[in-house]
Amino acid sequence: MFGIAAVMAVAFVAWGFLAPSNLGSASGSALGWIETNLGWLFVLLASGFVVYVLWLAASRYGRIPLGRDDEAPEFHTISWIAMMFSAGMGIGLMFYGVSEPLSHYVSPPPGTSQGETPDAIRTAMATTLFHWTLHPWAIYAVVGLAIAYGTFRRGRRQLISAAFEPLIGRRRAEGPAGKVIDVLAIFATLFGSAASLGLGALQIGSGVQILGWAGSVGNGVLVAIIAVLTAAFVASAVSGVARGIQWLSNINMVLAITLALFVFVAGPTVFILNLLPEAIGAYFSDLGQMVGRTDAAGGDAMAQWLRGWTVFYWAWWISWTPFVGLFIARISRGRTIRQFVTGVLLVPSAVSLVWFAVFGGAGIAAQQSGADVAGQSTSEGQLFGVLGQYPLATVMTVLVMVLVAIFFVSGADAASIVMGSLSERGTISPSRRIVVFWGVVMGAVAAIMLLVGGDDALTGLQNLTIIAALPFALVMVGLAVSLAKDLRSDPMVLRRAYATEAVEQAVVEGITRHGEDFQLVVEPAPTVRAESNSVAPLTEDGSPVRGDAHAGRPQDPRD
Repeated sequence: MFGIAAVMAVAFVAWGFLAPSNLGSASGSALGWIETNLGWLFVLLASGFVVYVLWLAASRYGRIPLGRDDEAPEFHTISWIAMMFSAGMGIGLMFYGVSEPLSHYVSPPPGTSQGETPDAIRTAMATTLFHWTLHPWAIYAVVGLAIAYGTFRRGRRQLISAAFEPLIGRRRAEGPAGKVIDVLAIFATLFGSAASLGLGALQIGSGVQILGWAGSVGNGVLVAIIAVLTAAFVASAVSGVARGIQWLSNINMVLAITLALFVFVAGPTVFILNLLPEAIGAYFSDLGQMVGRTDAAGGDAMAQWLRGWTVFYWAWWISWTPFVGLFIARISRGRTIRQFVTGVLLVPSAVSLVWFAVFGGAGIAAQQSGADVAGQSTSEGQLFGVLGQYPLATVMTVLVMVLVAIFFVSGADAASIVMGSLSERGTISPSRRIVVFWGVVMGAVAAIMLLVGGDDALTGLQNLTIIAALPFALVMVGLAVSLAKDLRSDPMVLRRAYATEAVEQAVVEGITRHGEDFQLVVEPAPTVRAESNSVAPLTEDGSPVRGDAHAGRPQDPRD
């Protein structure tokens, strides 16, 4: 697995550095075909995954734990949320916090409202929340649930391919078909996480230019920024999840709250407070229309808008799912499916709502006051343009750069650990040399994605991300079907079904023998060892015990 994926990754890096224009041309052609012919697929899948995870949480499967029946969560809830949120979209929120609501306010989606009007504010907030709340986190939840359930409940390896055992069988999942699935997951992780690193480098570069530390920020400066931060996240990654990612994520949460509180207090406080309920109402009011937006009714203008926003976002989130899904699976051991879905879906969505109300509201208010933040800055520089309207602008600019750098490190070291895990047959603790290799390659791919875009570095990031997401979108469909099939034979579900059947049979027999006055008394079962409630035992490091006696098959539910 590692050899195949490593050779392909190094070949891509060599292509990008030796012939970036050729790679840019090829990726542009591929992107045009995908967005023109398969945009509808991304639109349908994104909404389908929302319905799917909500159904899992609300159904009888919601009580099933991601581990033994009596197992407590591995991480405290606050740390769990902080790690999940930081890895999931930290840099994206910093990059788009001001720029997306402001962009939709100035230039709303075709056929919605006129720019820079009260209706445009509602449309801007609804569209932004559509892209950043329930839909992306539902996409993450599909992969996270499948991996966490298979690893901690069924005793399988922590691999995307292992989750396909109920669908294609264990032999195929461990054979060539499974290896293809895992290689696709590695490359989706590589490109999706590299895109976020590229966004972080763009924003840090913009801050460097605003502070006057560099006259102009070209590709050379951006590549240097990536190189420095790559060294930092490799060092963090080899320190382990508990010491590295958890520590950085907790620091980041404090810094992010500090920045948001500053903008809330120094900025248009009342306007932001009014925007919160307005945004929620606009989101649910416009949800049906936003879910159904395709090229069919909007013409070329809608097609171009979708390719730059909704289709790009859905592809971007899908490309992040192997990385984020595997990572949140790794930190979610011991939680039930209902707890998992509630935490993964609602908590980050609520934080995103507040974040975009604060920063998007500040950007819109600045634009209304005549500052023209939308016209004077690039997307990555608009946050700094807003901060320039407030006191302590220089201090806050430095804080933003530090915050983005830590988001860069915490997200990237999580991704390198995930790719290391995929490369080493699903081990929870991949070797340091593998983690370091993928960390360095990820930084190189991020640099290439910026170089491919030429003068418009953001375009290079978007092109390669969407292309890498397409094959894994199809993998996710199979993953959802496989998980649903797997849950039907879970020991807890079978025990409940067996108990229900036994009680019904006892009632029928009792009434037959003793008449209508018969009463059934059900006594608690005797206490049993925890191992009888689990499906496969785990070793001390958390990996499943393999062998014919514990091949991931459920024990007899009557036990």
